[in-house]
Amino acid sequence: MVSNPVHGLPFIPGTSFTDSTVLKFDAYFQEDVPMSTEEHYRIRQVNIYYYLEDDSMSVIEPIVENSGIPQGKLIKRQRLPKNDRGDHYHWKDLNRGINITIYGKTFRIVECDKFTQVFLESQGIELNPPEKMALDPYVELRKQPRRKYVTPSDFDQLKQFLTFDKQVLRFYAIWDDTDSMFGECRNYIIHYYLMDDTVDIREVHERNDGRDPFPLLMNRQRMPKVLVENAKNFPRCVLEISDQEVLEWYTAKDFIVGKPLTILGRTFFIYDCDPFTRQYYKEKFGISDLPAIDVSKKEPPPVKEELPPYNGYGQVEDSAQNCFALIPKAPKKDVIKMLMNDKKVLRYLAAMESPIPGDKDRRFVLSYFLATDMVSIFEPPVRNSGIIGGKYLGKTKVIKPPSSAENPIYYGPSDFFIGAVIEVFGHRFVILDVDDYVLNYMESNASQYSPEALSSIQDHIRKRGAPAAELENKQSEVDPGMRELEALIEAIQKQLKDHPCKDNIREAFQVHDEEASGYVDKEMFFKICETLNVPVDDSLIKELIRLCSHGEDRIDYYNFVRAFSN
Repeated sequence: MVSNPVHGLPFIPGTSFTDSTVLKFDAYFQEDVPMSTEEHYRIRQVNIYYYLEDDSMSVIEPIVENSGIPQGKLIKRQRLPKNDRGDHYHWKDLNRGINITIYGKTFRIVECDKFTQVFLESQGIELNPPEKMALDPYVELRKQPRRKYVTPSDFDQLKQFLTFDKQVLRFYAIWDDTDSMFGECRNYIIHYYLMDDTVDIREVHERNDGRDPFPLLMNRQRMPKVLVENAKNFPRCVLEISDQEVLEWYTAKDFIVGKPLTILGRTFFIYDCDPFTRQYYKEKFGISDLPAIDVSKKEPPPVKEELPPYNGYGQVEDSAQNCFALIPKAPKKDVIKMLMNDKKVLRYLAAMESPIPGDKDRRFVLSYFLATDMVSIFEPPVRNSGIIGGKYLGKTKVIKPPSSAENPIYYGPSDFFIGAVIEVFGHRFVILDVDDYVLNYMESNASQYSPEALSSIQDHIRKRGAPAAELENKQSEVDPGMRELEALIEAIQKQLKDHPCKDNIREAFQVHDEEASGYVDKEMFFKICETLNVPVDDSLIKELIRLCSHGEDRIDYYNFVRAFSN
């Protein structure tokens, strides 16, 4: 008893399978070919499938590679009409050795599979004997071997052609043209065809070599080696060279690895060949030693990149970026250092070393910015001095005198201490005093400073302990207006001894003084005072503001802040 291959249940006559139970028949149909002289009809083999679950059928032609005919599913799955009365094909209508017509095409059923045979016999249908599948006459014709025509001949050229057909000697050569202007060394492949002693030369192209992709440098042709004397002026550009103009042609023995070869005015050096060529030379000429020659040239040592000399414009790091990229980028900064030292400024009082007598009494404020290692210089204005004060040097990095512009060494915090001489673009400054923030910074970072710098700070602190009266006398001798200013500051300190505005007043002004000049705008000055609750309406403070005013729109907050410190 046959079982259903899908369900595994026994097949019982009188019942029908469902789902994927399919009957398969092998068939063919004949197709006319009217427009061909080689074939008049064509046999096309197909498979007819009958689906028991819904009595539908499909016709599929197996795909033959390179047939040139649209194949595959000829008739999709559907109920196929049997006649004009609306009847459809049933599995009882299918049998071996019969013709069925589907949509005008007559199919001849010749065989069915084992399952279909058992199924039909179990249903009481007597199957016809199987038939052989019809063969396509054109396909069978193509399977027959072609006729071979062998004609006896005594010509050596024909014998050479038949013996050495498709046998080619391959040589690898170079053409070194580096001696000429803009010349270079280029690779070529030389083919020698044994069948007719012809030669062609192919150029080896590399990716992005900038050359047109011409495959051949010289077409396949026989190459003359020695010409007759009268053939030197032979017009080769319009006429082909024959045996009458040539005494000797190039042969295979002229192509030897390791020897130069001149072809059409170019000297090629053969440095290698393929294994077939080596075997041919060993059997034909007895040459067994044809080693490959290394023609690769060693690359010259890399040229050390050197920066051009510094031209004096901008900083060295910024100018060097023009040599690293076509579109220069800003040099990288130490972001962590900038964040940790943001708005931290070391201020020093300095005097200028100059042979000019008028420059000896000038005083300057040197500001060192810890975040960027830049220095700025400000000269406080002095009344009736004849010198316009203000910004003396903008924020920039200053190179120490021993170093050069190509390998700069910039001034650091350890180079600034009392008594140190700072040379800035040809001008020498001597540091005379420091502010309280510098003292605190040096105390917390004592390891960065030399013993000389620390001892100078200690001596400065001792001198600060000298009697105040002696200092006042010296100040009064220098500037009579200073005595009035010092007396006013002392009176305000006594009056505002416990006033809450004393805390952080210096830091509030320094935040708005980005250039560390010691001056702020008058409008900004009163805004800061209002924020810190400074009693600007007091008569003493009004007088102090008048003495600290410089011009109409700027105020010296250094002396103003002294009135609010102990």
